[in-house]
Amino acid sequence: MSKRSIMTTASAVLVAAALLTGVAPAGATPVSGGAPSDVRIVDHFDLYAGQMPENVALLPDGAADVTFAAAHQIARITPRGATRVLATLPAPADAGVHTPVLGFALTTGIVRAPDGTVYVLYATGTADLTGLWRLSPGQAPRRIAALPAEGLPNGLALDEHSGQLYITDSVLGTVWTVPTTGGTPTAWSTAGELASTGSLGVNGAKVHDGALWVTNLDRGTLLRIPIRSGNRAGAPQVKASGLVGIDDFTFTGRGDQVLAALNGPNQVVRIDPDGTSTTLLDAADGLQNPTSIALHGDDMYVFSAAYTTATDPNLLRARLNEHR
Repeated sequence: MSKRSIMTTASAVLVAAALLTGVAPAGATPVSGGAPSDVRIVDHFDLYAGQMPENVALLPDGAADVTFAAAHQIARITPRGATRVLATLPAPADAGVHTPVLGFALTTGIVRAPDGTVYVLYATGTADLTGLWRLSPGQAPRRIAALPAEGLPNGLALDEHSGQLYITDSVLGTVWTVPTTGGTPTAWSTAGELASTGSLGVNGAKVHDGALWVTNLDRGTLLRIPIRSGNRAGAPQVKASGLVGIDDFTFTGRGDQVLAALNGPNQVVRIDPDGTSTTLLDAADGLQNPTSIALHGDDMYVFSAAYTTATDPNLLRARLNEHR
């Protein structure tokens, strides 16, 4: 990808994200006891090659499978920081200019099944490519479920017990569900709490304790949607609010406590079960539009895409203290 193409992409994202580059989340407090330690940038990615890390799935050994959004790639980053491209998805004929809101094609959510199969979302604005893709070990990537070209599939979560995948559509305000075998997606929830207010709505997704948890980027909310019998969606419950630009998140292993990436404000916050939030990391630590976060033991991985800073997409690692 040329420098000009990347800067055009970055400009498109800058316009789309103008409402997200605001202030600290309402009610957030500076970190005190249990602050992260050994905070450092361990890897820098190539902005002009489209290496904007959007989402992450960790392997048991601490390696990370990531989606490089503008490069349309799935890559693996070893614990030592070496990067290897696993697959590149085919580019749309129109370069993705009809991708809703953003105006460029991008790989988004990623999950990894226990057998090593990787599932990835691809938003292109075209009917032939937009959807859920599967990358099986030793095979080429293959689309296994088509999604509406007028939507923006973004967050992806796997329920290993039921074999269901949950897909958030940030433009259509919908959560889709489809089995890992693929097929025609079903609109699982279209609740009003998922809708955008003009840019991007429902975003990150995780299955946790009998429910699908999602974020809404425009509304700055963290939501819990119960998974009822027969894979029916319950009514969304707002668990936290005032979280400007909330993107993806992870659970700490301490009940419903969450670590979340706030894209525009360049922050990582801890969200406690009562909905209060504490800022753990910010731009001074090197964050550049953080998109996703993961934990391997007490090691925290934070990926920054530099969508609006257009400077330094990177991987930050830190030791999360006293969270268990």
